[in-house]
Parts: sequence; structure tokens; C-alpha cells
Amino acid sequence: MGEAPTFFVDHLENGQEHTNGFRVKTEPEHRDTFVQIGDRSYVIGGNHEGNPLFLGVQIHDKNINKWSTPTVLGTGPKPCKAYSAIVLKQGRILVIKKGSASDDSIWFLEVDSPFVREQRKLLGKEVVAWSKGVRGNAEKPIVISGPSGVGKGTLIAMLMKEFPSMFGFSVSHTTRSPRCMEENGVHYHFTDKTVMEKEINDGKFLEFASVHGNLYGTSIESVEVVTDSGKRCILDIDVQGARSVKASSLDAIFIFVCPPSMKELEDRLRARGTETEEQIQKRLRNAEAEIKAGESSGIFEHILYNDKLEECYKNLKNLLGINDVSPVNGVEVEGISLPKEHTVTKVEDKILIQETGEATKNNMIVLDLSSINGGAPGRTRGIILDTVNSS
Repeated sequence: MGEAPTFFVDHLENGQEHTNGFRVKTEPEHRDTFVQIGDRSYVIGGNHEGNPLFLGVQIHDKNINKWSTPTVLGTGPKPCKAYSAIVLKQGRILVIKKGSASDDSIWFLEVDSPFVREQRKLLGKEVVAWSKGVRGNAEKPIVISGPSGVGKGTLIAMLMKEFPSMFGFSVSHTTRSPRCMEENGVHYHFTDKTVMEKEINDGKFLEFASVHGNLYGTSIESVEVVTDSGKRCILDIDVQGARSVKASSLDAIFIFVCPPSMKELEDRLRARGTETEEQIQKRLRNAEAEIKAGESSGIFEHILYNDKLEECYKNLKNLLGINDVSPVNGVEVEGISLPKEHTVTKVEDKILIQETGEATKNNMIVLDLSSINGGAPGRTRGIILDTVNSS
């Protein structure tokens, strides 16, 4: 798909036809934006499934003269009074919101990206996906797996203790009831089963499993929240969960922790003194299957053998590019502050946002999109921003 010039919604008459093949329409109440790409019209505006907190998307296919409401992946932007819409390469539409907070102003709607095409085929229905535009890049999340008793929890705890400002955990979702002293949003996101099932069907979870009738899972948003805080997210999940994450759009580092031998693993499990013989035998059977999958499945790029804890921990830090002398801090990502009154134009990979209005300082914000990476659902990172005086 080629690129085309941009337009600013407020400057167009309702239903105005553009020579570049795009058609934009704004309604006084809803301020919908119509973007024409080939034989398809994408209508951005209104509410998503009646939810006033999220921006809706509809599609009109000219070939069959039919409207459809697609499945929307990712957490989308909140509605506002006006938008600018710019078609980019790789099946993306850049949506710039007028007068929005810095963390809610730059969004990408994936309409024909490789990820969306894959999800469309997988789900068997029309799909689009939102991702939020942010400045700066972030370290890849880390997926750590291994059988029970191998010591992966200890290794993660050592990382968190030595580098508390570098690493963070995503808060998982569950449909079970909170236990004593458990806080919603701290220990788990406690949610209703029908809500979580719908969000799973909508592609909002990286991995999930049913345990004793309750659902547990890791949402895309929970990982991105950690990353947005400037920390590197750690996911402690089993091989099945790691396989799901590997198949998702999340770009992560996958590490499997192995015991030096099954005899050593059995000794560690028995030393706990917390399980019955039947439970120990079950864990050992599961461990054998997990180790086999971990070593041969192609999921994991790195395998660590936890024979001596301190040596294994040192190897883990080396894998992550950390040393004891100069720890590498996480890269903080930022929202983008835009002037409330502005116009938008596009020149190659740069978006020029010109401040307007009586109190203008004649400033122009330049968004350089040449280095963007990542994508829906989640975040599009790597936007380079600069402010210049347009005079």
C-alpha cells in the first residue's frame, strides 16, 4: 500500500472528496473520520460496541456494498472532538487526536498489517488493532520458564532485589475470588469469567489457562504497563504459556531454566517438605515433559542449567547484558504532548504538526516515524519527536 498526503478533519466540509482517493466526513456530534483505502472505507469515531470510553471502528466494503463492525484488538483511544488520519505503509493508519493528554494523542490503527492478517485468518472474521504511539524504545520483556523446583523464582527474586528499578512483573488476571489479604491490581486483576472469556476471544491476552475451573492469564496491556513505566517486564510462566507468547506479537527474550539432573530436582522438591508423595511424583512427571519441550521445541533462545545458584544467576545477568559494575537502566518511554489547536501535514516519513490559534508561538512539532517498531496490539515505539520554530 502506498502513502498519500494527509488531511486535517476540521478543515474539510462534510463528505468532501479528496483527489488522493481518501474521503473524510465529520459529523457535528460524533466527529467521525472516513478514510478510503482502495475499495474500503474505515470509519473512525463514535463508541466501540457502545462503550463511551473507547473509539469505534467500522468498515464499508465497496465491492459487496456491506458495512461490518470488526473485532478490535488492543486497548484503543478514548473518543474526542476531532482527529487527523494519515495512511502509512504496512497497513497502518496514524490517528492524531486533537486536544488530548500526552499519553492519549498518537495512535496507530492496524488495518492490513501482517499481525492483523494473521489474526483475521485465525479468528475467521474482520479484525483491526490499536497500538499507542510512544517516544523512546524499551528493553524486550523476558519470559522465564522451567519446571517446579528448578529455582527460577529464586533467580527472578535475586534480579528484582539487586535491580529494583530495572525489572517489574506484569499483574496476571484470574476469575477466582480474592483470598485473604489479596488486593485487586496488586496480586491479581480479579475479573468476571464472562468478561475474561470475551477479552481472550478479542485477542487481548498473550497466554491463558484454565485451572480447577478458574481462568488465569497474562494480558497484553499488563505487560505494556510495566514497560511504559521504564521497567523491563518479567513473565514467569510455564512452557504452554511461553508457546502462546511466542506465537503472539510480543517481541520477547525466552529463557528456560533446567535442573542439573532429575535426581537433583527430586531432592529439591523433597527438601521443601510441603508436598505429599503423590504430588511430588506428579511434579516430576510434569518436569520431565517440560524439560523435553523446553530443550527441543524451539521456543527458547537460551537454556540455563541451575547447578550452582550463584553461577546460574551470573549467567542470567550476562544474558541480559547486566554486569555488577554498571547496570543498564530501563529506557523510559514517554507520551507526546500536542498543542490543542494545530494542523497536520505529511512529508515522507515525517508528520508536521503546526500550532495554530491566537496564542500560537509559531512552534511546529515534527514526528519522525522512520524508526518506529512494535505494533498492535500494544505499543508502537521509536517515534522521534522534535519541536522547531516554523518561522
